[in-house]
Amino acid sequence: QVQLVESGGDLVQAGGSLRLSCAASASTFSINAMGWYRQAPGKERELVARITSAGATNYGDSVKGRFTISRDNAKNTVYLQMNSLKPEDTGVYYCNVVYWRGLPSWGQGTQVTVSS
Repeated sequence: QVQLVESGGDLVQAGGSLRLSCAASASTFSINAMGWYRQAPGKERELVARITSAGATNYGDSVKGRFTISRDNAKNTVYLQMNSLKPEDTGVYYCNVVYWRGLPSWGQGTQVTVSS
């Protein structure tokens, strides 16, 4: 079973920065897309950013211009650089990995809290 190890969540003041990392263990199937979703209390999980194996990216509207997603294919690792953080960025951030075959994997989540 593939495991995703997330790190980087923390408490930060508004305007600050954080960098999230997610490393995927070895899998039978190659990885297609990797991404981050977040869920705030009382809200649905939403896309933050996603990057394909070819390097194409897409972002949620609320984070465009502030967050940058990248990946290291050799390490099966995806990163999320978050700058100019706002209190509304607070939530649990989940790593998501989509394979060319089989079911996607989800991380257990890492808490990001932005204080005003």
